[in-house]
Amino acid sequence: MLNSIDLARADLNLLVLFESVFEERHVGRAAERLSLTPSAVSHGLGRLRRLLNDPLFLKTPKGVVPTDRATQLWESIADVLARARKVIATAAPFDPATSTRRFTIGAPDGASAVFLPPLLAETQRIAPGIDIALRQLLPLSGETLERAWRSAWTDLETRSIDMAIIPSDDIPARFRKHPFFEEDFVIAMRARHPLKRDPSLDRYCAAQHLVVSTTGDPSGFVDRTLAKHGRTRRVALTVPNFMFALTVVAQTDLVCALPRRFAAIHAAQFGVVTVDAPVPLDRFKLNVVVPETAMMDAGITWLVTLVQRAGRRVSQRRN
Repeated sequence: MLNSIDLARADLNLLVLFESVFEERHVGRAAERLSLTPSAVSHGLGRLRRLLNDPLFLKTPKGVVPTDRATQLWESIADVLARARKVIATAAPFDPATSTRRFTIGAPDGASAVFLPPLLAETQRIAPGIDIALRQLLPLSGETLERAWRSAWTDLETRSIDMAIIPSDDIPARFRKHPFFEEDFVIAMRARHPLKRDPSLDRYCAAQHLVVSTTGDPSGFVDRTLAKHGRTRRVALTVPNFMFALTVVAQTDLVCALPRRFAAIHAAQFGVVTVDAPVPLDRFKLNVVVPETAMMDAGITWLVTLVQRAGRRVSQRRN
């Protein structure tokens, strides 16, 4: 491992040279890829060998092969170069029409399954080189609203995700929130479930329920609403996401509270129907959340605008 003195003297361009030789398995082809002469690549390899104290690449009749040490180093060197390229891409003027950045968005699947289609359609139209990664976010049960999303706050601060979609207005001051859209919940069940004919409060409470929970905690906002009416329910099953909930509800007598827009888009393909809850359930305001410091990044600012535009399309869509 390089110590601080070695790193200060090292030419980090040698890592790019290492990458080219490792991938090409040939000094000549690596030289062409880097627009260098073969002798310049050979000289660079000599410096790398002295720096890393290993032959790194062994000559064969068809080119070179990496040593065990070079193979071990490859993953770390590739990671260093990927991070460096991301930093440089972020620092360069951002042009969505030509950018090849990858943005990571964290959101509950009940929200991402709704806003993703209009977001992708717009991205492909105006920024065809942009890639999107989605990470599922769900709250930690039994916590205050701010603490329930603390893993999301950590991911945002470490830039593991570029933005989060959070169904709460209780956002820490170090983040900037942008209104997205509002959502409420309906009760989902298989098409011939007896509750559909008579969705009374008594029959609803008597049914067996499914709850979406990453921790397996069966208690949620529906239970708090029922408690205000002096009622309880039996939660027979918890699953980790809303799409999985749909597949289970379609094949069982379990009922589940699902986001209204999510159910309107996806329930029919599973043979699932919905009814309004027998008691009013909470409405949730979803917000686009990013660190205040991230808004200095032109790419993040562009992404926020694009996601908000997708949110407006969702809001205008009839449920």
